[in-house]
Amino acid sequence: MKKKIVTISRQYGSGGRYIGENLAKAMGVPCYDEKLIDMVAKESGFAQSFVAEKGERMTGSLLFNIASSLSFANNVFSTNNGVTLQDEIYFTQNRIIKELADKGPCVIVGRCADYILREREDCLNVFIFADNESKIERAEKYFNITREEAPEVLKKKDKARANHYKYYTDQEWGMASNYDLCLNSGLIGIEGCVKAIQQVLELTE
Repeated sequence: MKKKIVTISRQYGSGGRYIGENLAKAMGVPCYDEKLIDMVAKESGFAQSFVAEKGERMTGSLLFNIASSLSFANNVFSTNNGVTLQDEIYFTQNRIIKELADKGPCVIVGRCADYILREREDCLNVFIFADNESKIERAEKYFNITREEAPEVLKKKDKARANHYKYYTDQEWGMASNYDLCLNSGLIGIEGCVKAIQQVLELTE
């Protein structure tokens, strides 16, 4: 079956977001990354900063997540039946991602989209990674992180993403067998990754 939806999971600093944006432009389809954050924030009533942080990263203990989430939520009384605010964000993301996929071809970055859409046969699930030096250089250039700080920041960001993914999917984040295609952006670059994904999409036609 032709693959018309691309999900992109990525290591922090690998350029996955830019790959998703450039791929969507090349395909002439929407890219849902920050747009998805805005949609979830509007739907749930949570602040965008909270959705951006907790929508795909789990940090600290469960108690810490619940307590810290209260300070970011615009509607702290929105949960019930023992559902945490982070759970509510995931459930909202889950529904919105499925609705977006139903609407037509698109690129979705992060947010466990590969798992959420796992039953669809028209999805191409991609994982973007890179060597540490490439990620450190990108972190310095785009994220205002010093070279000294970068290794620890990269490690913490990826660990939080992995924990979040494991919690909600019971799958291992970054394991090749969970994706259709894994690409090293440090080796072939942003445009190289875009072209590689396009070539794979052509093979499914």
